[in-house]
Order: sequence, then C-alpha cells, then structure tokens
Amino acid sequence: MIRRLVLLVAGLALSLPILAQTTLNGAGATFPYPMYSKWFNEYNKLHSDVQINYQSIGSGGGIRQVLNGTVDFGASDGPMTDDQLKESKVKILHIPTVLGAVVPAYNVPGVSAEIKFTPEALAGIFLGKIQNWNDPEFAKANPGVKFPNQSIIVVHRSDGSGTTYIWTDYLSKVSKDWESTVGKNTSVKWPVGLGGKGNEGVAGQIRQLEGSIGYIELIYALQNKISYGSVKNASGNFVKASLDGVTDAAASVKNMPADFRVSITNPPGKEAYPISSFTWLLIPVPAKDPKRGKIMADFLSWMVTDGQKMTSSLSYAPLPSNVAAKVKDAIKQVH
Repeated sequence: MIRRLVLLVAGLALSLPILAQTTLNGAGATFPYPMYSKWFNEYNKLHSDVQINYQSIGSGGGIRQVLNGTVDFGASDGPMTDDQLKESKVKILHIPTVLGAVVPAYNVPGVSAEIKFTPEALAGIFLGKIQNWNDPEFAKANPGVKFPNQSIIVVHRSDGSGTTYIWTDYLSKVSKDWESTVGKNTSVKWPVGLGGKGNEGVAGQIRQLEGSIGYIELIYALQNKISYGSVKNASGNFVKASLDGVTDAAASVKNMPADFRVSITNPPGKEAYPISSFTWLLIPVPAKDPKRGKIMADFLSWMVTDGQKMTSSLSYAPLPSNVAAKVKDAIKQVH
C-alpha cells in the first residue's frame, strides 16, 4: 500500500511540469528571427515549463496579429504608426531587442570585387532608372571593376516587412525622388522588381537569379553566402555592414524617445553603417492574463541582460547600455 502511494505521488510530481506548461505565442519580423529562435530556445532550457512559439511572417503580419489580439506579442523592424497605435484597444509597448543591418545583396556574374554602392545608385536601381550593371553610376564608385552588360533584376519583399521599412526609410532620406514617389512603409508600391516572401524568400531569389540585387538582413547574406556591398554613408565613407558600424549608427541617438520609436538610418558618424535599425517586440499591456504577463516580463528581463551576450554570434549588435537601462524600466509596465 505504501509503495503504491509513493508511486502515485511520484507520478503526480512528474506530471506537474506538463500541467503547468505555459505557451506564449508571437509573430512578426523575419529580420530578427535567427536571434529570437536562439533566445526562445535558450530561455526554454532555463524554464522548461515555458514554451515561446514565434511565427516569422513579416512585420506587417506581426502588427496585424497584435492589433487583433491573436498573439501574446508581435515583432516589427518598423515602429507602429500613430494611427496603428490608436487602433489598438490596449497600450502597446515597443521594446527594442537588438540592432541589425540591412544590406544590398547581389548576384553579378564575373564581378568578384566587393561592389560599392552610392545612395544615388541604390535609389536609381529601385526606382527603375538604373537598369544595367554597366551603368556609369557603378563605374564612378568602383574604378577598375569591369561590370557586365547585363540587365538588373530587382528583388524586393512581397509581404509587409520591417526590412522593407528600414530600406525605404533609408531611401526616403537619401533620395527626394524616392521620398516623393514611393515613400517609406512596411509595404510600398514598388516601381520595378520581383517579390520574395520574407528575408528567406528574397535571399533565395538573389541566389538563383544572375544579375539580381535585393535587400536582406545581414545574417541572411552571411548564412546563404550571398555577396553584399558597402554603402556610402552620410560622412562620405563607404562602409560595409558590421557590428561596429551598426553600433556606431545607434550611437547617433543622443536622446532615446520614451516610446523607443526611433530611426537610425543615414546617421552621422564616419564609421556608421547607414542602413541600420533597432528591431522591436510589440507587447500589449497590461497582459490579459497576469500570469502570462509575469512570464513575458521575466523573459524580457533575461533578454535585456543575459540574452544580449548572445547577439554578436549571430551578427546582431547588442543594445547600447543607456537603451538597455531604459528598457529595464519599461518592462515594469508589462505585469
């Protein structure tokens, strides 16, 4: 009898973690997906009773789902607009998580040298005004490089995308023509090009199509071994995307706004990479379920401390210390 009781108690003890399992669901940006996957996995190792599921569907989808209340959190690389925030029935916090770079990635046969891109070249390509790789605009910035007489195939995102927001935010700052005809948004009416879904889809198109150019987050270029060029920054220097260049871009923000909605594209700074951005988790507050809110707050606290130590291995830059301190204060609103 005693043995049966011991076995029964042991069985109940083993089943408790399963009964207590809590799952948080999120959706949104593909830009930070490699980082979030690692974080959610590492957090689960520390807290086996917490599972965080994340759908990498693009920033537009993440914003939509958080507004509809179908997820515990969203994710975006482009901050929500004032109109979108007004649409929400609850307050939504923008919690910056890491910094990353969007790069001009290309597949140009016969060119082994790294291509240097001026703002004029990038705007011209995506406006459809520069249509061939032997255009004089490339020769000016790349003396000695022999470009092929080959049509340019532009690849852009087909889904609502924070990576698109970062790219078009940058182009709007460096090209009046772009600003007045296309503008910045997570989705825009593209003058030219083919669409790919997610950073993965754009990377796949670039790899397959000779003569193509598109924009992807740095880690996707590195993981897929796709060539990407340096970009002329606001100081006139050609800078290739790197953790240091992204960190320098972040340093341009002297006064971080209280809601963390800020743009750091085309910043001042000799070594600043010009197409850099924060990326944000979108957290509804207060949480519908206090228990889930407490778990979310605990994850965010871990993310802004221990999680930041994991960023560089995946080619993201950690939050500047002054921003991390402000994020710690903001997390107090989550539960």
